[in-house]
Amino acid sequence: MCGISGEISLRNGHAPAVSAIEAMCARMAARGPDGHGVFAQGRVAFGHRRLKIIDLSEASQQPMIDSDLGLAIVFNGCIYNHRDLREELIGLGYRFFSGGDTEVLVKAYHAWGPDFVQRLNGMFAFAIHERDSGRVVLGRDRLGIKPLYLAEVDGALRFASSLPALLAAGGVDTDIDPVALHHYMSFHAVVPAPRTILKGVRKLPPATLLTVEPDGSRRETTYWRPVFGPRPEDAGMTERDWQDAVLAALRRAVERRLVADVPVGVLLSGGLDSSLITGLLAEAGQTGLKTFSIGFETVGDERGDEFQYSDIVAERFGTDHHRIFVDSTRALPELANCIRAMSEPMVSHDNIGFFLLSQEVAKHVKVVQSGQGADEVFGGYHWYPPLLESRDAVADYARVFFDRDHAEMAEALDPRFVQEDHARAFVADHFARPGAERAVDKALRLDTTVMLVDDPVKRVDNMTMAAGLEARVPFLDHELVELAGRVPAELKVADGGKYVLKEGARRVIPGEVIDRPKGYFPVPALKYLRGPFLDLVRDALNTRAARERALFRPDYLGRLLTNPEQHITPLRGSKLWQVALLELWLQEHRV
Repeated sequence: MCGISGEISLRNGHAPAVSAIEAMCARMAARGPDGHGVFAQGRVAFGHRRLKIIDLSEASQQPMIDSDLGLAIVFNGCIYNHRDLREELIGLGYRFFSGGDTEVLVKAYHAWGPDFVQRLNGMFAFAIHERDSGRVVLGRDRLGIKPLYLAEVDGALRFASSLPALLAAGGVDTDIDPVALHHYMSFHAVVPAPRTILKGVRKLPPATLLTVEPDGSRRETTYWRPVFGPRPEDAGMTERDWQDAVLAALRRAVERRLVADVPVGVLLSGGLDSSLITGLLAEAGQTGLKTFSIGFETVGDERGDEFQYSDIVAERFGTDHHRIFVDSTRALPELANCIRAMSEPMVSHDNIGFFLLSQEVAKHVKVVQSGQGADEVFGGYHWYPPLLESRDAVADYARVFFDRDHAEMAEALDPRFVQEDHARAFVADHFARPGAERAVDKALRLDTTVMLVDDPVKRVDNMTMAAGLEARVPFLDHELVELAGRVPAELKVADGGKYVLKEGARRVIPGEVIDRPKGYFPVPALKYLRGPFLDLVRDALNTRAARERALFRPDYLGRLLTNPEQHITPLRGSKLWQVALLELWLQEHRV
């Protein structure tokens, strides 16, 4: 797990700016505190920050150069099946000088070309330079677990693992992208790839390869498109068969993510997903497993922790459990650091929870498994059941998921940013694509391949990597996701959601953590803005920079500030925090 960066000159005779690479690497020091390297050759320069997880020796230092093969690589992530691939490549005659997964990528690319990504099980973002042809290939994993941001600056294409790293190198167009702003304000702060909130920064979509030729021409290739819905060959599957298949696939996913040369812990929230991961690890023979839970004080009638459930799981499986309690007096001073860690503005108020949790967890381990993705993959959200019989999938989805309809957008945004209903048009386009017929399957596909990528998964990557902590997400094992896409929707959304997962889980974990009210990562102080939190928001919206930027209509901000607790989104978020968070992010990154 690391931070990567690079610059590819698009003009003949112009060398890349190594100073820009150094600036990007410096901004990503937290992502890779264990090592640093820069490589420059001709029109290409790569930079790398290393977090040592696999092969702790200097043999796996990056950028990695294989002079015999004429290839250079920078890579962020982990390839869980790298040992199997290594054996296959040795059988083809390749010799290895390191024990890590980075070199496996180099040899695999040489052996199989760009299609080598089809063989990878893992999370990854990489850039590979062919010395002899001058070609550069960039790639991102199927579910977008690892980020890759792009900016075209002064005749060059730059890339980095974080958007702030690109800003650190300078020259980026920082004007607000009006389409992205519309997504942010209506699509629950999700800005789908390739856009970001800034006009001058784009991100490589998941499951995509970007090839940059020596003449500067580029082409993108999508190498994975999951299909959602029943298949003829599954017609004979019983409910028990599906439970067996799901549990077996998740067991494989969890065991794959133990590949490391350092201990692996678990972020144990006390919910079904992380509890099941803990149980499966214990079942696989893991002893002395370190687990971590976080809690905040209660605000009003909203409880701020779920320790009662995480304690049950920790006791059942004998884990080395760590309760981390954070009161709001600590959360408030750390908000600036949390926002600084965001590659893009992310409205979910549990960001600060993950940030503070990661800071504490990193004192004990360098790798954790986390339960993100189960709700999207296995239909755990409340908006899925109504879509089973929907005759207007777009309207029904928008009604339950969007933070604001287009009419409220016109009330909220300055008129120069009010255009067409971009978010709704995006959903309509996505729903119209082949590969999902029923409304509920269209929604599950959208949430798994778009919303999940640019909300929960990005949140976990940003907050954990800010502490030099690697988070692995077994529910996003692509084989498990493909299997889940085939499970009949009724078996996913029944009984409050994730039915097939819950029923399979009964064989592994205590029923008390299955048959309980659905929980989430609670940070009540950012949902119900009061006291110093409300003062922070008011100050942010009244700065000179905010007034000059004028993204929002003053009368709309006035309504939110007057009664912040009355303006809650359908997904239980604060509308005031959403607009304030955007301003805070822009100010923190000096945009």
